[in-house]
Amino acid sequence: MIEIIGYENKYAEDFKQLNLEWLNQYNLLETHDQMVLDDPKGTILDKGGFIYFAKSGDEIIGTAGLAKEHDGEYELIKMFVAPAFRGKGISKLLIEKCLDKAKEIGAKKLMLYSNSQLKTAISLYGKYGFQHVPAVNTPFVTADVKMELDL
Repeated sequence: MIEIIGYENKYAEDFKQLNLEWLNQYNLLETHDQMVLDDPKGTILDKGGFIYFAKSGDEIIGTAGLAKEHDGEYELIKMFVAPAFRGKGISKLLIEKCLDKAKEIGAKKLMLYSNSQLKTAISLYGKYGFQHVPAVNTPFVTADVKMELDL
């Protein structure tokens, strides 16, 4: 059984390692990513954001979060499911948890930055209503995809 849980400090290393796996696999790791992975509490949670984990038994197998950008505007961040657990709907559970939280807190818009290599993720975002917008002035060198969702 898969459980979606909120951030706890004891999962900080899981958050870091899971995200390093995909960022390194696609050669997308940037300084900003490293700062978030080294201090998720300070860079995301303490600034009004949220981080969630997918847990199977005692194992953390996926992650996703919301980073507060401005009042009413959040970025969907660091969504990843471990390869051995893909194809089981876990990414849907994670994105739905983030969408539910965004609505609960009164967010008006969600955005995300991605890379065109991540075709499966981009397709998933589209299924949830995210629309492509021009990826200009992105905070990431490797972000050639930007999507937004009005809530």
